[in-house]
Amino acid sequence: MFIMRPQPLFSALGSLVTGLGGFWTPGYKVVLQAAAASNLYHLRKNMHYQTEDRGQPNTPEYRIYFKTTEGNFISPFHDIPLIAETKQDVDVPVKKLKMKDNEVYYNMVVEVSRWSNAKMEIATKEPLNPIKQDLKKGKLRYVANIFPHKGYIWNYGALPQTWEDPNHKDKDTKCCGDNDPIDVCDIGSQVCSPGQVIQVKVLGILALIDEGETDWKVIAINAEDPEATHLNSIEDVRKSRPGHLEATIDWFRKYKIPDGKPENQFGFNGQFKDKDFAVEIIMSTHEHWRALVQKQTNAEGIECKNITCCESPFKCSADEARDVVQSVRLDMNYKISTAFKGRLKNCNCCHVF
Repeated sequence: MFIMRPQPLFSALGSLVTGLGGFWTPGYKVVLQAAAASNLYHLRKNMHYQTEDRGQPNTPEYRIYFKTTEGNFISPFHDIPLIAETKQDVDVPVKKLKMKDNEVYYNMVVEVSRWSNAKMEIATKEPLNPIKQDLKKGKLRYVANIFPHKGYIWNYGALPQTWEDPNHKDKDTKCCGDNDPIDVCDIGSQVCSPGQVIQVKVLGILALIDEGETDWKVIAINAEDPEATHLNSIEDVRKSRPGHLEATIDWFRKYKIPDGKPENQFGFNGQFKDKDFAVEIIMSTHEHWRALVQKQTNAEGIECKNITCCESPFKCSADEARDVVQSVRLDMNYKISTAFKGRLKNCNCCHVF
């Protein structure tokens, strides 16, 4: 079943005609018409980046790929800078933020929208690391509504160019990292979309112990939020938003219980650490990431292909990055055409094939 998506920016039909290549025969006209209606080839803009969808949302094949404004495909894990610089990095435009009192802002890749349930995440083990929906036992993963909450209670995502090394045991938590970029909870008022890249102000951090692994949760606020200038610490959040931090603890403690797992535990007795501590952890995970892309540590299955990390042996050209996404597109078109062929063979009134 294909679902119409509104206001495509590119012609899905034209894209699929090109992508099918050798599959193009008069008989596949039906396939293309149906696929065009589904708008499988979809582009939407971020403020600094573009994202390009492959497949339909809420399917295992759905992917969100990232591009620069020049149209070059990139990895949101490796090519988007950690810190929102005031200058422009190589081929990756960054917003010029007004710094106040030398405030440092970080880029956050939004994976999950506030109030939603689909567990979207950066695919760390796929080339160019698109965003996809997590699978559990072959089925799409959704987090349950933990009363009184609806889905995720913040915009949830990751800081690029960070990595929680599974071979590194934290001196405080005594647990190793979870093999992912460091997570961020944006407590700003705007509801963001998966694939957005926003700039955030770090306020503090929480040490979640998830199945024996250290899984840091950075608490931050969108730099464009009206309250961002007034919130500068965890204590500011506690004073101006009573109950918000307690709800965060409650959510992380219980969100896996509906899956039959025990309550999660926390380092530091569930106390939030301050901004300075958070920055130390962030920069530590940034150094672990640097070792990762320079092939100085065990990659643990992580895909490190990138186009901007000059000292990385995994660096590739823009053409090679495009070929990665193109191969995904061709594979998807093949699956679509095969599915329609199977349906039409079972149709008594249609003998196209």
